[in-house]
Amino acid sequence: MSTPEKDRGDRSPWNWLLIVPIILPLLPFLYNANDPRLFGFPRFYWLQLAFIAVGVACTTIVYRMTKRRR
Repeated sequence: MSTPEKDRGDRSPWNWLLIVPIILPLLPFLYNANDPRLFGFPRFYWLQLAFIAVGVACTTIVYRMTKRRR
């Protein structure tokens, strides 16, 4: 008989990668400046878009590494 702990799929160490998109926007020294500008946009705005891309990449990696093979 299997235990509930073995049946759970959320115990993978890959899940720790999901902390990256949570912590990155909380570091104000990354975006607390006006320069450099990218296509006329200050750092804050284009870095927020970069944070979205990092979040999508981390989520995709965790999903692919933890999905069950059937």
